Amino acid sequence: MGSVSEELSLVPLHQRPELLEACAKLLGEEWGKSRASRLHTLQRSSDAFPACLLLLRSQGRADGPAAREGPCQLVGHVRLSRVAGRPRDLFVESVVVARALRGQGYGRRLMEAAEQWARARGFRCLHLTTHDKQHFYAHLGYVLGEPVQSVAFLSPAIPAEVLRLFSTPPGTATTATTRPRVPSAPPPPLPPPAAPPPPPPPTVVWARGVLAESSGESLLETPHRDAKGLPIFWMKKDI
Repeated sequence: MGSVSEELSLVPLHQRPELLEACAKLLGEEWGKSRASRLHTLQRSSDAFPACLLLLRSQGRADGPAAREGPCQLVGHVRLSRVAGRPRDLFVESVVVARALRGQGYGRRLMEAAEQWARARGFRCLHLTTHDKQHFYAHLGYVLGEPVQSVAFLSPAIPAEVLRLFSTPPGTATTATTRPRVPSAPPPPLPPPAAPPPPPPPTVVWARGVLAESSGESLLETPHRDAKGLPIFWMKKDI
């Protein structure tokens, strides 16, 4: 008889609707919330984003039919959403591996599969946030980044002009009706500026074997806070 092999595959949830309940249970065990709320979010998965991706494990003979044809086990879940103002970027969230399968490398394989899935569709950068898994993501090649705005759901009823405003980076001028400016007296001349002090040498922080150049932010501290006021790390990776 042929040997039994393990096959992993990454499949969009909307292509395997029979796994909707199992996926809602997996997310509920990790973050709580009501079953109805989880199902509502998961049912929005689509090729137009957000996309809920499932890592599935199946068993089969190495010399037999493809493992995906047999029964499968839900290993993990990751959700990808678009990023406002960045058409080639995606936001990663709701990354979870079944508790019974943790510590076996499935988290890395889930993230690598998600990167391949995104890259195959023309995306070139992934963003995410984490409260305490920054070292895990750093070992996968993620670096500290700046906050971005994810687009969780785009409704056809939203006017295109509103979407363009939503996607405009901060500081970019937008067309609007403005009042005519009234000229005012010129301000008095300012004294010549003093010579700036020399810049301090760059700091280098070692955190659990990860080297991070920092100007006040490292893998141990972050200036960012979530909605509850808790420290949160913004990270990104070019793919």
